Amino acid sequence: MHARPEITGLPEGYTSRPLRLDDAAAVTAVMAAQELHDVGEVVIEEADIVADWQRPSYDVTQTSVGVLHDDRLVGYAEITGGDRGDAAVHPDHRGRGIGTALARWMQDLARAQGKPVVGMPVPQGSPADRLLEALGYHVRWTSWVLELPDGRTVPERRLPDDYALREATEADHEAVWTVQEDAFLEWSEREREPFEDWRAGVPLRPGFEPWNLRVVTDPDGDIVAIALIHLTGEGSAREGYVDRLATRRDQRGRGLAQALLVDAFAAAREHGAARSTLSTDSRTGALGLYEKVGMEVTSVWVNRAVTLAAAT
Repeated sequence: MHARPEITGLPEGYTSRPLRLDDAAAVTAVMAAQELHDVGEVVIEEADIVADWQRPSYDVTQTSVGVLHDDRLVGYAEITGGDRGDAAVHPDHRGRGIGTALARWMQDLARAQGKPVVGMPVPQGSPADRLLEALGYHVRWTSWVLELPDGRTVPERRLPDDYALREATEADHEAVWTVQEDAFLEWSEREREPFEDWRAGVPLRPGFEPWNLRVVTDPDGDIVAIALIHLTGEGSAREGYVDRLATRRDQRGRGLAQALLVDAFAAAREHGAARSTLSTDSRTGALGLYEKVGMEVTSVWVNRAVTLAAAT
């Protein structure tokens, strides 16, 4: 176990401590306030935090820090795995050096873990983006959030003969995990996610229902493409968000991803979604595909990272 560093440089009147599982709601509130201020909408859900923190391989108490003012959480940072970090500061508490202190703490933790680099996603042009740029962070890749405009549908794509699209069952989960990881690791520089961690983030995620996970099978009955969709928000803001979409390498070019996209958005609408969204990044090369089927970019994010000097 690597020593967890202490955070330094906080302004007077602010304290810090490691986070616990029961801090998920407070962290969600801070992140939501930051997102609303920076991009005009809230995309984080408490279920996202819980799913991440309940992974068997993850110990939030050793890889996070919370910043408090009058016993209320107003900022946080963590390294969620590999060289990926996340952080947020409530807009009411910006301009006091908290973001800089959190960035330095993340660097110290990553260095203690033996990582050569650490980075995190931020909305392009946001205060967090400008801060990280000033601290010497470079852009590794760009991400886009896309929405299917009201009244528009993804063009239907017929599956090849003897292929089928259906809801996944529990017996399918390991095959789904394999298809997802094989596809994502073609462009993502990280270790393979353990199956039990995948379960924590998918079927064991708070609010998961079997219809959220969709699969395409080939003529032999093997799973060759998958989609995972979440419902977020309430009422007119209820959204169907495609969190994961992957096709086995040897099955690409047959329209399987487009068929899954049509199916996923339709399933979300049947369960009350008023809008359909997803995100992609420049490592996948998929932006053109989504724009071609009628989706439009609603926000742009960048992943900024810094190369770490070795500890002395």
